[in-house]
Amino acid sequence: MKIILLSLFWVFFSFGKIFVAQWEGPITPTTADYVERTIQKAQKEGGTLYILLLNTPGGLVESMRKIIQSFETAPFPIVVYVYPPGGRAASAGAIITIAADIAAMAPGTNIGAAHPVLATPQGREKKEKGKDVMMEKVLQDMLAFVRAIAKEKGRNVKVVEKMVKESLSLSAEEALKKGVIDLIAYNLEDLLTKLEGKKVKKLNAVYEIRTKGKEVVFLKPSLREEFLKIITNPTVAYLLLMLGFYGIFFELYNPGAIIPGVLGAICLLLGLYGLSVISINWLALLLIVLGILFFVLELLTPTFGALALGGAISILLGSLFLVEEGSPYGEIPKQLIISVSIFSAIFFLGVGYLGLKAQKRKKLTGIEGMIGEEGEAIVDFKNGRGKVFVHGEIWDAVSEDDIKKGDTVKVVGAKGLKLIVKKSS
Repeated sequence: MKIILLSLFWVFFSFGKIFVAQWEGPITPTTADYVERTIQKAQKEGGTLYILLLNTPGGLVESMRKIIQSFETAPFPIVVYVYPPGGRAASAGAIITIAADIAAMAPGTNIGAAHPVLATPQGREKKEKGKDVMMEKVLQDMLAFVRAIAKEKGRNVKVVEKMVKESLSLSAEEALKKGVIDLIAYNLEDLLTKLEGKKVKKLNAVYEIRTKGKEVVFLKPSLREEFLKIITNPTVAYLLLMLGFYGIFFELYNPGAIIPGVLGAICLLLGLYGLSVISINWLALLLIVLGILFFVLELLTPTFGALALGGAISILLGSLFLVEEGSPYGEIPKQLIISVSIFSAIFFLGVGYLGLKAQKRKKLTGIEGMIGEEGEAIVDFKNGRGKVFVHGEIWDAVSEDDIKKGDTVKVVGAKGLKLIVKKSS
Protein backbone atom coordinates (compact mmCIF):
# COMPACT_ATOMS: atom_id res chain seq x y z
CA MET A 1 0.00 0.00 0.00
CA LYS A 2 2.83 2.37 0.88
CA ILE A 3 4.56 1.62 -2.42
CA ILE A 4 1.35 2.34 -4.34
CA LEU A 5 0.91 5.70 -2.58
CA LEU A 6 4.51 6.66 -3.26
CA SER A 7 4.07 5.71 -6.90
CA LEU A 8 0.92 7.82 -7.18
CA PHE A 9 2.76 10.69 -5.46
CA TRP A 10 5.64 10.47 -7.96
CA VAL A 11 3.31 10.31 -10.96
CA PHE A 12 1.29 13.31 -9.71
CA PHE A 13 4.30 15.52 -9.13
CA SER A 14 6.29 14.36 -12.16
CA PHE A 15 3.67 14.99 -14.80
CA GLY A 16 1.73 17.91 -13.35
CA LYS A 17 1.96 21.40 -14.81
CA ILE A 18 3.15 24.66 -13.29
CA PHE A 19 0.72 27.50 -13.91
CA VAL A 20 2.01 31.08 -13.87
CA ALA A 21 -0.35 34.05 -13.61
CA GLN A 22 0.62 37.72 -13.53
CA TRP A 23 -1.12 40.84 -12.25
CA GLU A 24 0.13 44.42 -12.42
CA GLY A 25 -2.05 47.20 -11.07
CA PRO A 26 -4.56 47.78 -8.25
CA ILE A 27 -6.36 44.92 -6.53
CA THR A 28 -9.94 45.12 -7.77
CA PRO A 29 -12.89 42.74 -8.26
CA THR A 30 -11.38 42.04 -11.69
CA THR A 31 -8.17 40.86 -9.99
CA ALA A 32 -10.13 38.53 -7.74
CA ASP A 33 -12.04 37.10 -10.71
CA TYR A 34 -8.78 36.60 -12.63
CA VAL A 35 -7.08 34.75 -9.77
CA GLU A 36 -10.13 32.58 -9.08
CA ARG A 37 -10.53 31.72 -12.77
CA THR A 38 -6.87 30.84 -13.30
CA ILE A 39 -6.68 28.70 -10.13
CA GLN A 40 -9.74 26.77 -11.32
CA LYS A 41 -8.13 26.34 -14.73
CA ALA A 42 -4.94 25.03 -13.13
CA GLN A 43 -6.98 22.59 -11.06
CA LYS A 44 -8.89 21.27 -14.08
CA GLU A 45 -5.75 20.87 -16.20
CA GLY A 46 -3.64 18.96 -13.71
CA GLY A 47 -1.73 21.79 -12.11
CA THR A 48 0.58 20.97 -9.20
CA LEU A 49 1.86 24.49 -8.55
CA TYR A 50 0.38 27.96 -9.03
CA ILE A 51 2.63 31.04 -9.17
CA LEU A 52 1.27 34.60 -9.12
CA LEU A 53 3.67 37.30 -10.27
CA LEU A 54 2.46 40.37 -8.42
CA ASN A 55 3.17 44.09 -8.73
CA THR A 56 0.51 46.23 -7.06
CA PRO A 57 0.03 49.42 -5.04
CA GLY A 58 -2.86 47.75 -3.18
CA GLY A 59 -6.61 48.01 -3.55
CA LEU A 60 -9.92 46.82 -2.16
CA VAL A 61 -10.06 44.74 1.02
CA GLU A 62 -12.99 42.62 -0.18
CA SER A 63 -11.13 41.68 -3.37
CA MET A 64 -8.03 40.85 -1.31
CA ARG A 65 -10.05 38.54 0.95
CA LYS A 66 -11.60 36.80 -2.04
CA ILE A 67 -8.14 36.17 -3.50
CA ILE A 68 -6.88 34.73 -0.21
CA GLN A 69 -9.92 32.45 -0.03
CA SER A 70 -9.04 31.15 -3.49
CA PHE A 71 -5.49 30.50 -2.24
CA GLU A 72 -6.70 28.60 0.82
CA THR A 73 -9.02 26.26 -1.09
CA ALA A 74 -6.60 25.49 -3.95
CA PRO A 75 -5.54 21.79 -3.91
CA PHE A 76 -1.89 22.63 -4.61
CA PRO A 77 0.77 25.03 -3.28
CA ILE A 78 0.36 28.73 -4.08
CA VAL A 79 3.42 30.93 -4.62
CA VAL A 80 3.22 34.73 -4.76
CA TYR A 81 6.30 36.29 -6.33
CA VAL A 82 6.67 40.09 -6.09
CA TYR A 83 8.11 40.87 -9.51
CA PRO A 84 9.68 42.54 -11.52
CA PRO A 85 12.58 44.35 -9.82
CA GLY A 86 11.32 47.81 -8.90
CA GLY A 87 7.83 46.42 -8.30
CA ARG A 88 5.98 46.26 -4.99
CA ALA A 89 3.35 44.48 -2.97
CA ALA A 90 1.87 47.35 -0.99
CA SER A 91 -1.27 47.55 1.14
CA ALA A 92 -3.63 44.72 0.12
CA GLY A 93 -0.84 43.30 -2.06
CA ALA A 94 1.35 42.78 1.02
CA ILE A 95 -1.34 40.72 2.76
CA ILE A 96 -1.94 38.66 -0.39
CA THR A 97 1.80 37.91 -0.52
CA ILE A 98 2.10 36.74 3.08
CA ALA A 99 -1.07 34.64 2.62
CA ALA A 100 0.64 32.51 -0.03
CA ASP A 101 2.03 29.10 0.87
CA ILE A 102 5.40 30.41 -0.30
CA ALA A 103 6.12 34.14 -0.49
CA ALA A 104 8.98 35.28 -2.71
CA MET A 105 10.34 38.63 -3.87
CA ALA A 106 12.70 39.86 -6.55
CA PRO A 107 15.64 42.08 -5.53
CA GLY A 108 14.72 45.76 -5.64
CA THR A 109 11.10 45.19 -4.67
CA ASN A 110 9.33 46.18 -1.46
CA ILE A 111 6.43 44.97 0.65
CA GLY A 112 4.24 46.54 3.35
CA ALA A 113 2.38 49.79 4.06
CA ALA A 114 -0.82 47.81 4.64
CA HIS A 115 -2.67 50.22 6.93
CA PRO A 116 -6.37 50.15 5.98
CA VAL A 117 -8.09 53.30 4.70
CA LEU A 118 -11.81 53.91 5.02
CA ALA A 119 -13.67 54.48 1.76
CA THR A 120 -15.48 57.53 3.18
CA PRO A 121 -16.79 60.31 0.91
CA GLN A 122 -13.62 62.15 1.91
CA GLY A 123 -11.58 59.05 1.10
CA ARG A 124 -9.11 59.42 3.97
CA GLU A 125 -8.86 58.27 7.55
CA LYS A 126 -10.57 60.82 9.76
CA LYS A 127 -9.58 61.60 13.32
CA GLU A 128 -12.57 63.75 14.18
CA LYS A 129 -14.93 62.69 16.91
CA GLY A 130 -17.32 60.00 15.72
CA LYS A 131 -15.12 58.70 12.91
CA ASP A 132 -12.06 57.38 14.76
CA VAL A 133 -14.19 54.60 16.31
CA MET A 134 -15.06 53.15 12.90
CA MET A 135 -11.43 53.38 11.80
CA GLU A 136 -10.32 51.55 14.94
CA LYS A 137 -12.82 48.77 14.25
CA VAL A 138 -11.53 48.34 10.71
CA LEU A 139 -7.93 48.36 11.94
CA GLN A 140 -8.52 45.75 14.66
CA ASP A 141 -10.39 43.54 12.20
CA MET A 142 -7.49 43.72 9.77
CA LEU A 143 -4.93 43.04 12.52
CA ALA A 144 -6.79 39.91 13.61
CA PHE A 145 -6.96 38.76 10.01
CA VAL A 146 -3.23 39.19 9.29
CA ARG A 147 -2.25 37.65 12.64
CA ALA A 148 -4.19 34.52 11.74
CA ILE A 149 -2.61 34.37 8.28
CA ALA A 150 0.93 35.02 9.52
CA LYS A 151 0.62 32.37 12.23
CA GLU A 152 -0.77 29.79 9.80
CA LYS A 153 1.99 30.41 7.25
CA GLY A 154 4.76 30.57 9.86
CA ARG A 155 5.64 34.21 9.30
CA ASN A 156 6.82 36.86 11.76
CA VAL A 157 3.54 37.95 13.34
CA LYS A 158 4.91 41.08 15.03
CA VAL A 159 6.45 42.45 11.83
CA VAL A 160 3.33 41.69 9.83
CA GLU A 161 1.26 43.55 12.45
CA LYS A 162 3.55 46.57 12.10
CA MET A 163 2.89 46.56 8.34
CA VAL A 164 -0.79 47.08 9.10
CA LYS A 165 -0.64 49.18 12.26
CA GLU A 166 2.39 51.38 11.48
CA SER A 167 2.46 51.12 7.65
CA LEU A 168 5.89 49.47 7.85
CA SER A 169 7.46 48.79 4.46
CA LEU A 170 10.40 46.44 3.88
CA SER A 171 12.83 45.72 1.08
CA ALA A 172 13.15 42.15 -0.19
CA GLU A 173 16.28 41.57 1.89
CA GLU A 174 14.68 43.01 5.04
CA ALA A 175 11.52 40.97 4.53
CA LEU A 176 13.56 37.76 4.20
CA LYS A 177 15.69 38.58 7.24
CA LYS A 178 12.63 39.34 9.40
CA GLY A 179 10.79 36.19 8.35
CA VAL A 180 8.04 37.82 6.32
CA ILE A 181 8.87 35.98 3.08
CA ASP A 182 10.49 32.64 2.29
CA LEU A 183 13.00 33.43 -0.43
CA ILE A 184 14.45 35.94 -2.90
CA ALA A 185 14.69 35.05 -6.59
CA TYR A 186 16.17 37.07 -9.45
CA ASN A 187 13.67 35.87 -12.05
CA LEU A 188 11.12 33.14 -12.71
CA GLU A 189 13.78 30.61 -13.71
CA ASP A 190 15.69 31.25 -10.49
CA LEU A 191 12.43 30.99 -8.54
CA LEU A 192 11.60 27.58 -10.02
CA THR A 193 15.10 26.35 -9.19
CA LYS A 194 14.82 27.47 -5.56
CA LEU A 195 11.33 25.98 -5.17
CA GLU A 196 12.55 22.51 -6.10
CA GLY A 197 12.15 20.13 -3.17
CA LYS A 198 10.44 22.60 -0.83
CA LYS A 199 7.66 21.13 1.32
CA VAL A 200 4.35 22.85 2.02
CA LYS A 201 1.78 21.83 4.61
CA LYS A 202 -1.71 22.57 3.40
CA LEU A 203 -5.24 21.15 3.75
CA ASN A 204 -4.02 18.49 6.21
CA ALA A 205 -1.46 17.26 3.69
CA VAL A 206 2.22 17.79 2.93
CA TYR A 207 3.16 18.75 -0.63
CA GLU A 208 6.69 18.42 -1.90
CA ILE A 209 7.20 20.84 -4.78
CA ARG A 210 8.84 19.47 -7.94
CA THR A 211 9.69 21.91 -10.71
CA LYS A 212 12.34 20.09 -12.78
CA GLY A 213 11.04 18.96 -16.14
CA LYS A 214 7.57 20.36 -15.53
CA GLU A 215 5.62 22.18 -18.25
CA VAL A 216 5.14 25.87 -17.44
CA VAL A 217 1.81 27.32 -18.56
CA PHE A 218 1.39 31.11 -18.59
CA LEU A 219 -2.09 32.38 -17.82
CA LYS A 220 -3.02 35.67 -19.46
CA PRO A 221 -6.00 37.85 -18.45
CA SER A 222 -9.04 37.37 -20.67
CA LEU A 223 -10.22 40.11 -23.03
CA ARG A 224 -12.96 41.00 -20.52
CA GLU A 225 -10.47 41.24 -17.66
CA GLU A 226 -8.09 43.37 -19.72
CA PHE A 227 -10.95 45.67 -20.69
CA LEU A 228 -12.17 46.07 -17.11
CA LYS A 229 -8.61 46.68 -15.99
CA ILE A 230 -8.31 49.54 -18.48
CA ILE A 231 -11.57 51.31 -17.64
CA THR A 232 -10.87 51.19 -13.89
CA ASN A 233 -7.82 53.34 -14.48
CA PRO A 234 -8.83 56.76 -13.02
CA THR A 235 -7.54 58.69 -16.03
CA VAL A 236 -9.37 56.47 -18.54
CA ALA A 237 -12.58 56.47 -16.48
CA TYR A 238 -12.45 60.27 -16.18
CA LEU A 239 -11.96 60.75 -19.93
CA LEU A 240 -14.81 58.33 -20.68
CA LEU A 241 -17.04 60.30 -18.33
CA MET A 242 -16.27 63.63 -20.02
CA LEU A 243 -16.60 62.16 -23.52
CA GLY A 244 -19.97 60.78 -22.45
CA PHE A 245 -21.15 64.23 -21.42
CA TYR A 246 -19.94 65.76 -24.70
CA GLY A 247 -21.58 63.03 -26.80
CA ILE A 248 -24.96 63.42 -25.11
CA PHE A 249 -24.71 67.21 -25.41
CA PHE A 250 -24.07 66.91 -29.17
CA GLU A 251 -27.13 64.70 -29.52
CA LEU A 252 -29.35 67.14 -27.62
CA TYR A 253 -27.94 70.13 -29.51
CA ASN A 254 -28.36 68.43 -32.88
CA PRO A 255 -31.23 65.90 -32.53
CA GLY A 256 -31.15 63.02 -34.98
CA ALA A 257 -27.37 62.73 -35.24
CA ILE A 258 -27.69 59.43 -33.30
CA ILE A 259 -24.00 58.42 -33.32
CA PRO A 260 -22.83 61.09 -30.81
CA GLY A 261 -25.71 60.19 -28.49
CA VAL A 262 -25.08 56.44 -28.69
CA LEU A 263 -21.32 56.75 -28.20
CA GLY A 264 -21.84 59.33 -25.47
CA ALA A 265 -24.20 57.08 -23.52
CA ILE A 266 -21.79 54.14 -23.79
CA CYS A 267 -18.81 56.23 -22.68
CA LEU A 268 -20.80 57.74 -19.81
CA LEU A 269 -21.87 54.34 -18.46
CA LEU A 270 -18.38 52.87 -18.81
CA GLY A 271 -16.87 55.90 -17.10
CA LEU A 272 -19.36 55.70 -14.22
CA TYR A 273 -18.67 51.97 -13.82
CA GLY A 274 -14.92 52.51 -13.69
CA LEU A 275 -15.26 55.36 -11.20
CA SER A 276 -17.66 53.37 -9.01
CA VAL A 277 -15.05 50.60 -8.63
CA ILE A 278 -12.45 53.21 -7.69
CA SER A 279 -14.72 54.54 -4.88
CA ILE A 280 -14.83 58.17 -5.95
CA ASN A 281 -16.08 61.24 -4.13
CA TRP A 282 -19.66 61.47 -5.41
CA LEU A 283 -20.00 65.11 -4.37
CA ALA A 284 -17.11 65.87 -6.73
CA LEU A 285 -18.97 64.05 -9.51
CA LEU A 286 -22.03 66.24 -8.87
CA LEU A 287 -19.79 69.31 -9.21
CA ILE A 288 -18.73 68.08 -12.66
CA VAL A 289 -22.38 67.52 -13.65
CA LEU A 290 -23.22 71.01 -12.36
CA GLY A 291 -20.40 72.45 -14.46
CA ILE A 292 -21.78 70.82 -17.61
CA LEU A 293 -25.24 72.17 -16.73
CA PHE A 294 -23.81 75.68 -16.42
CA PHE A 295 -22.29 75.36 -19.90
CA VAL A 296 -25.60 74.23 -21.39
CA LEU A 297 -27.41 77.14 -19.73
CA GLU A 298 -24.78 79.48 -21.17
CA LEU A 299 -25.82 78.32 -24.63
CA LEU A 300 -29.54 78.69 -23.95
CA THR A 301 -29.39 82.03 -22.16
CA PRO A 302 -26.12 83.74 -23.14
CA THR A 303 -24.63 85.58 -20.16
CA PHE A 304 -21.49 86.73 -21.96
CA GLY A 305 -19.35 84.06 -20.27
CA ALA A 306 -20.55 84.26 -16.64
CA LEU A 307 -22.13 80.79 -16.59
CA ALA A 308 -19.28 79.38 -18.68
CA LEU A 309 -16.76 80.64 -16.12
CA GLY A 310 -18.81 79.07 -13.33
CA GLY A 311 -18.96 75.82 -15.30
CA ALA A 312 -15.18 75.75 -15.80
CA ILE A 313 -14.57 76.33 -12.07
CA SER A 314 -17.12 73.66 -11.11
CA ILE A 315 -15.55 71.08 -13.44
CA LEU A 316 -12.06 71.97 -12.24
CA LEU A 317 -12.95 71.58 -8.54
CA GLY A 318 -14.97 68.41 -9.13
CA SER A 319 -12.16 66.83 -11.14
CA LEU A 320 -9.52 67.70 -8.54
CA PHE A 321 -11.47 66.01 -5.72
CA LEU A 322 -12.94 63.14 -7.79
CA VAL A 323 -10.21 60.63 -6.87
CA GLU A 324 -8.47 61.04 -3.54
CA GLU A 325 -4.76 61.75 -3.34
CA GLY A 326 -2.78 58.58 -2.63
CA SER A 327 -5.47 56.27 -4.05
CA PRO A 328 -4.06 52.79 -4.84
CA TYR A 329 -5.68 53.09 -8.25
CA GLY A 330 -3.54 56.10 -9.09
CA GLU A 331 -4.58 59.71 -9.58
CA ILE A 332 -5.90 61.81 -12.44
CA PRO A 333 -2.99 63.96 -13.70
CA LYS A 334 -3.46 67.60 -12.74
CA GLN A 335 -2.37 68.69 -16.24
CA LEU A 336 -5.19 66.61 -17.74
CA ILE A 337 -7.76 68.12 -15.35
CA ILE A 338 -6.70 71.68 -16.18
CA SER A 339 -6.67 70.90 -19.91
CA VAL A 340 -10.17 69.36 -19.81
CA SER A 341 -11.56 72.33 -17.85
CA ILE A 342 -10.08 74.88 -20.25
CA PHE A 343 -11.14 72.87 -23.29
CA SER A 344 -14.70 72.58 -21.94
CA ALA A 345 -14.93 76.33 -21.42
CA ILE A 346 -13.55 77.12 -24.88
CA PHE A 347 -15.69 74.43 -26.50
CA PHE A 348 -19.02 75.56 -25.03
CA LEU A 349 -18.25 79.25 -25.48
CA GLY A 350 -17.27 78.53 -29.10
CA VAL A 351 -20.49 76.60 -29.74
CA GLY A 352 -22.51 79.41 -28.16
CA TYR A 353 -20.75 82.05 -30.25
CA LEU A 354 -21.30 80.12 -33.48
CA GLY A 355 -24.97 79.62 -32.54
CA LEU A 356 -25.51 83.36 -32.01
CA LYS A 357 -23.63 84.17 -35.19
CA ALA A 358 -25.78 81.72 -37.14
CA GLN A 359 -28.95 83.38 -35.80
CA LYS A 360 -27.79 86.81 -37.01
CA ARG A 361 -26.52 85.56 -40.36
CA LYS A 362 -28.48 86.46 -43.45
CA LYS A 363 -30.64 83.59 -44.67
CA LEU A 364 -29.26 81.91 -47.75
CA THR A 365 -32.23 79.75 -48.70
CA GLY A 366 -35.85 80.43 -49.59
CA ILE A 367 -37.26 83.76 -50.65
CA GLU A 368 -35.68 85.55 -47.67
CA GLY A 369 -32.27 84.52 -48.96
CA MET A 370 -32.75 86.78 -51.98
CA ILE A 371 -32.95 90.01 -49.98
CA GLY A 372 -30.10 92.26 -51.02
CA GLU A 373 -29.64 90.56 -54.40
CA GLU A 374 -29.83 92.46 -57.67
CA GLY A 375 -31.71 91.54 -60.82
CA GLU A 376 -33.23 93.01 -63.99
CA ALA A 377 -36.75 94.16 -64.80
CA ILE A 378 -38.08 92.22 -67.80
CA VAL A 379 -41.22 94.37 -68.27
CA ASP A 380 -42.30 97.92 -67.56
CA PHE A 381 -43.89 98.19 -64.13
CA LYS A 382 -47.57 99.25 -64.22
CA ASN A 383 -49.33 100.41 -61.07
CA GLY A 384 -46.22 99.39 -59.13
CA ARG A 385 -46.31 95.80 -60.36
CA GLY A 386 -44.08 93.92 -62.79
CA LYS A 387 -41.70 90.99 -63.27
CA VAL A 388 -37.98 90.73 -62.55
CA PHE A 389 -35.26 88.23 -63.30
CA VAL A 390 -33.27 87.35 -60.14
CA HIS A 391 -31.02 84.33 -59.47
CA GLY A 392 -31.92 82.73 -62.79
CA GLU A 393 -35.65 82.85 -62.10
CA ILE A 394 -38.54 85.15 -63.05
CA TRP A 395 -40.41 86.60 -60.06
CA ASP A 396 -43.46 88.78 -59.60
CA ALA A 397 -42.40 92.02 -57.98
CA VAL A 398 -43.83 95.23 -56.55
CA SER A 399 -42.16 98.61 -56.22
CA GLU A 400 -42.90 102.26 -55.43
CA ASP A 401 -40.31 103.34 -58.04
CA ASP A 402 -40.96 103.91 -61.70
CA ILE A 403 -39.19 100.91 -63.19
CA LYS A 404 -38.81 100.29 -66.92
CA LYS A 405 -37.82 97.14 -68.79
CA GLY A 406 -34.05 96.56 -68.56
CA ASP A 407 -33.61 98.59 -65.36
CA THR A 408 -31.42 97.08 -62.62
CA VAL A 409 -33.37 96.45 -59.45
CA LYS A 410 -32.44 95.43 -55.91
CA VAL A 411 -34.51 93.11 -53.72
CA VAL A 412 -35.32 94.85 -50.41
CA GLY A 413 -38.00 92.53 -49.07
CA ALA A 414 -40.60 89.88 -49.76
CA LYS A 415 -44.35 89.71 -49.44
CA GLY A 416 -45.67 86.22 -49.84
CA LEU A 417 -44.21 84.97 -53.09
CA LYS A 418 -43.66 88.50 -54.43
CA LEU A 419 -40.42 90.41 -54.21
CA ILE A 420 -40.30 94.00 -53.05
CA VAL A 421 -37.74 95.80 -55.17
CA LYS A 422 -36.41 99.26 -55.76
CA LYS A 423 -34.56 100.77 -58.64
CA SER A 424 -30.79 100.55 -58.24
CA SER A 425 -29.02 103.86 -58.52
